[in-house]
Amino acid sequence: MPDTRLRTILTQFGAPTAETLRFNATLREKLQGLPPPWEVDIDLMRALRAEGKGILPIDGPLPDAEWRVLDDGAGRIRLIEHSAPKGVYVHIHGGGWTFGAPEQFDGRNLRLSKAADVTVVSVQYRLAPEHKWPTCADDCEAAVLWALEHAGDLPVFIGGESAGGHLAAASLLRLREKGLLSRIRAAVLIYGCFDLRGAPALRNWGDENLILSTPIVDWFINNLISGAAQADDPLVSPLLADLHDMPPALFCVGTLDPLVDDTLFMAERWRAAGAESQLAVWPGGVHAFDYFDRPEFELPIALELQEDVANFIRARL
Repeated sequence: MPDTRLRTILTQFGAPTAETLRFNATLREKLQGLPPPWEVDIDLMRALRAEGKGILPIDGPLPDAEWRVLDDGAGRIRLIEHSAPKGVYVHIHGGGWTFGAPEQFDGRNLRLSKAADVTVVSVQYRLAPEHKWPTCADDCEAAVLWALEHAGDLPVFIGGESAGGHLAAASLLRLREKGLLSRIRAAVLIYGCFDLRGAPALRNWGDENLILSTPIVDWFINNLISGAAQADDPLVSPLLADLHDMPPALFCVGTLDPLVDDTLFMAERWRAAGAESQLAVWPGGVHAFDYFDRPEFELPIALELQEDVANFIRARL
């Protein structure tokens, strides 16, 4: 049964809170005049982000996490162990397939571990444009298979934000091909880019930069794939896939996100295919609003999203 504590919106989204409006105004001011990402050296942007000097706050590294090498030695994951886990959550980070690293999410994953009583396995995948599709999906699949092998009898969950939400959905499709989908208890898909052709909200958004814009998302997608025709593949654009036998899923997005249609459409396609689909929508939420969960940002919806994720997982342990 749906979790009644989730903010599930069916017919209307309501109005943004005063705190959300204030945050958005401040964010717009900060983003005005910044160069587009394609005008800045990628390695420099990655280094600045790792130092906490990017627009999006980072939350790590922390000593509570450790690296583990996958059994074949070809990759590694970031592990936050719970002393008495009731489940395992595989986390795939966002960053447009181009930025980000698991250790930058240690704090967030540690809080989820404590709130939901799970061990968190965060995936280190190779980044674009140096590594085109399907390299990142291969790395995520390998990490999920490692988690399934080492979880024992514990239920396994999978989830991610933005590009991580996309890769989590792609991983589910790959697991189904291997006959392993039944091993996944549920999925958490947060403002993912599920249609790399560009859903209507993205195509109509334009140049305004609120973390994302139409040109920025197009740049990320072009970093990942080798030509627009590749986006027609359902394994690349999960919105196009046959979604039969998918596990229960929580979909989260804000209404002021260029990828809002990706989430709304995917949640309904999930439901139409016969799977449980819970949709949580935050009025006025920009892309990655949940990153701004520190007290100084005064953005309650950031904490609300994280609480909903923990509630969703805990209800299925």
